[in-house]
Amino acid sequence: MTPFLQGVLLGLTFAVLLGPAFFALIQTSIHRGFRYGAYLAIGIFFSDLVALLLCYFGASQILGSDPRENKYFSIIGGIILVIFGTYTFSRRVMEQSADNTGNNLADGPSAFYIYIIKGFFLNALNPGMWFLWITIVVSISANYGVNNQAILFFLLGTLTTIFSTDIAKCFVSNQIKRFVNARVMTWMNRIVGIVLIGFGTYLVINVYVDMERLLYLYKDFFPAD
Repeated sequence: MTPFLQGVLLGLTFAVLLGPAFFALIQTSIHRGFRYGAYLAIGIFFSDLVALLLCYFGASQILGSDPRENKYFSIIGGIILVIFGTYTFSRRVMEQSADNTGNNLADGPSAFYIYIIKGFFLNALNPGMWFLWITIVVSISANYGVNNQAILFFLLGTLTTIFSTDIAKCFVSNQIKRFVNARVMTWMNRIVGIVLIGFGTYLVINVYVDMERLLYLYKDFFPAD
């Protein structure tokens, strides 16, 4: 199998990972439409690209081999995600917004930059994303050798697939929005807000309490199948 196809397969696994950016992508596409979802996807793509380049050129020396254990990164990222989540949770959708007839500060030319920046930071603030890219870069460098052209084709396949699947998510989400009314969109905002707040809170708490270890210790309280 060629390095490009191997990268495509890896990109497909990224497509099903559930993180803050995934939920925001779906919610934006349904609430605002395909174009705004695509803007968000572009921001996510640039975030992945920047993270990939930094990891390739030694970001692990700053973030550590596992950025999830970098307490400052986790605290800052967690707080910002909680802010994003609180704002999303508190947004109410009026009936006229369902048809995109209402005025919004994010409409017009500024929307392009606003949603790209939002997508960039929603993805970049996830330490797990950095951990995945560091792991991938280390693995493929060991497999193909440093400065090998095969690495370029592998990463090209991965990034192309991630971006393509994100655009596909936007398209599908936009197609189903005709069946969604303002009340459902408001509840969707609340669900996505809770997800972002929960994820951000987890990042902060996990700095002081090893949540995975804590859950493991309490495994005996749950009956086995």
